[in-house]
Amino acid sequence: MEKLIDEFRKGWQGVAAPSLALSLGFAVACLLVATVARWGLAHVRPDVYFTPYFPAVFFAAAFGGLRIGIITALIGGVLGVVVNFSDALADRSRFTLLTLYWGVSALTIWGVEHYRGMLAEQRRISKRLIEEEEYRKLLVDELQHRLKNKLSTAHAVLHQVLHDQPQVWARIDPRLRSLAATDDLISRIDKGGCDIRDLLIAELGPYGHVRFTLNGDRLFLPPKLAVTLSLMFHELATNAGKYGAFSAPRGLLQVSWTVSGDRLTVTWDETEGPSIDKVSEPGFGTKLLKSALSAFDGKSEVSYLKTGLHCIMQCRIPQNG
Repeated sequence: MEKLIDEFRKGWQGVAAPSLALSLGFAVACLLVATVARWGLAHVRPDVYFTPYFPAVFFAAAFGGLRIGIITALIGGVLGVVVNFSDALADRSRFTLLTLYWGVSALTIWGVEHYRGMLAEQRRISKRLIEEEEYRKLLVDELQHRLKNKLSTAHAVLHQVLHDQPQVWARIDPRLRSLAATDDLISRIDKGGCDIRDLLIAELGPYGHVRFTLNGDRLFLPPKLAVTLSLMFHELATNAGKYGAFSAPRGLLQVSWTVSGDRLTVTWDETEGPSIDKVSEPGFGTKLLKSALSAFDGKSEVSYLKTGLHCIMQCRIPQNG
């Protein structure tokens, strides 16, 4: 009995096609209920022959599919002609109503089947997206694992090479550890989010804590926004290390953020860096900065000032991740 109920539930929800026997049994039940309803209506309107069978056709087609819907419509039409709950005999008008009944039933079955097809396609796409998302997570986890291993290997090799140069190693070792801590943070925020200050410290720490200042209240970022901002901060920090404030001995960075309602504004301001005489063609990093926040109803504006790069990032803080 439990197996039958489970099969009925899956068939009704469209998860799996029900067996032919169950589909036929359900169609018979629908016809029986429709006939009983017709008998009750006959006490008020004896000339109602086919109307009660429309719901039977609809439910039978929705549950069992095209063939069951057609069979139900045909049997319902025969019952409407053969079975009488009054003294009236089948005449030309009843056969005219039969033709109309079958025409409307055909449209009903077509509509139900079209909807079933759309639902099946939607389920197929959803299943594929879920599988692709699971594969993406597996791939990202594997890449993070390999990156961590490579960083550990580089750490061990450098330590071996610089074992007789402790002063150089003392400068490199904390930076490598900061990079490893950043990778660990990124893997964690994808699941639970993090505080914006912790995120910035993890990204900027490898460049030296005396090179940047952070201004803003504690703010917890939901996972998706945290990952997006981490990518943007990483891109900005990398550019600062190559061409901006972190590439100059006296270069400094100030990052500040404010929240108004559900809107977040982050300001990235570099000073004392090398002058920017010519801006190259937009690459992947620039496109990332300009488009990453669009999913959060946001935008970013990048300006290349004489004092250094200036970037304003604005977005909505989602309430559910």
